[in-house]
Amino acid sequence: MSGSQTLAGTTPTGLKKVVAASMVGTVVEWYEFFLYATAASLVFGKYFFPATGSELDGILAAFLTYAVGFIARPLGGIVFGQIGDRLGRKHTLQVTIVMVGVATFLMGCLPGFNTIGYWAPALLVALRFIQGLALGGEWGGAVLLVAEQSPNASRGFWSSWPQAAVPVGNLLATLVLLTMSFLLPQDQFLSWGWRVAFWLSAVIVVIGYYIRTHVSEAPIFLEARAKIEAEKATNYGVFEVLKRYPRGVLVAMGLRFAENIMYYTIVSFSIVYLSVVHKYPTSELLLALLIAHIVHFLVIPQVGRLSDRIGRKPVYFAGAVLSATWAFFAFPMFDTENPAIIVVAIAIGLCFHSLMYAGQPAIMSEMFPTRMRYSGVSLGYQVTSIVAGSLAPIIAIALLKAYGSWIPVALYLVFACIVTLIAVFALKETKGVSLRDVDAADVARFDGAPAGVDVDAEKVEISR
Repeated sequence: MSGSQTLAGTTPTGLKKVVAASMVGTVVEWYEFFLYATAASLVFGKYFFPATGSELDGILAAFLTYAVGFIARPLGGIVFGQIGDRLGRKHTLQVTIVMVGVATFLMGCLPGFNTIGYWAPALLVALRFIQGLALGGEWGGAVLLVAEQSPNASRGFWSSWPQAAVPVGNLLATLVLLTMSFLLPQDQFLSWGWRVAFWLSAVIVVIGYYIRTHVSEAPIFLEARAKIEAEKATNYGVFEVLKRYPRGVLVAMGLRFAENIMYYTIVSFSIVYLSVVHKYPTSELLLALLIAHIVHFLVIPQVGRLSDRIGRKPVYFAGAVLSATWAFFAFPMFDTENPAIIVVAIAIGLCFHSLMYAGQPAIMSEMFPTRMRYSGVSLGYQVTSIVAGSLAPIIAIALLKAYGSWIPVALYLVFACIVTLIAVFALKETKGVSLRDVDAADVARFDGAPAGVDVDAEKVEISR
């Protein structure tokens, strides 16, 4: 093999192009998904739902519709995981980016509750479902495009870049809303200013789609697909991964649990807490998030690199432990109402989150063989969102309303981190493993080991 190639058979220049294409598309999709999250905190509760006399009631209703996107994501992971394992990562990602773009643009066109009554939240829910369905298939394909073409020794670093695209998408959504909130009076921002951010999605969807047309499939996937076609095999996809790797799916879900809850507590519930409890100005809240997202973007690749050096497990373990402590000092920092201290609290939370988040693509890619990897990572990542991220703001708001204190929210985070720590202990260390060895272990475990290869299918260790 040429020294100018990665272990996956892709030149460094080619790998950078794959990373860029994956990131651009991911930025687009998460811009649109997080745009909804921010708008749900600031606008939707007042615009799409009837007034009840309690500001928290409207916000809670908005987050219930927000949760619909999370419920749709596992279904999207199943549908697009099956398609992606059979037909390819590239074409699947082209479909998902168009779906989420159309749904987001139409959200910006919806009339409010005062105009069409309950049709307003009903249409919002329908579009949110389509958005979530598309995003459910997006993440797995985006990270696998990179992970399957990365060198074994630096897969954690390279595959963390699509994860870093998530705060960029969130940053863009926050930046657009921040700009509109600065330029417009509050009543105009609530009536039409927020719509501009949704309409802008049409522009970036076109750009993202074009870039994704120039992405190449990973050689290891093309080989696996050719073998499936030659053998007319059916042992790939969602049902096969559940049959053969139920433990892997459960461990992936456990790893995701605290990370997902932590993130939405920081970027969604923190907004609610500061705006409702302290009446903190919308523009200052968005500015604080903007700065924190920049920090998050810078930290994620470095954590990915760290996972290549010291291992996946110790980095993830540190993230879960530190995340359990965050709320106990972050909310007192919020209570100071000092802008700088608020930014620091949010940024620290996102740094703790990155310790769990950055390594997920490498960890989950190394859990499953190529022929069912898209389905495996999509299930492990997306199913958890139903009971984690979708419910986190709802549970946190309900706890705040019931107890009038942030302490129950902090205890909720501790519980989530305990669940994830159990998954970390169950995780096999796979730092530096070859994905071809993962495929060989799969064959050895279910079809008999090839001649001359001694495979421990549980540890994915090939004797040399």
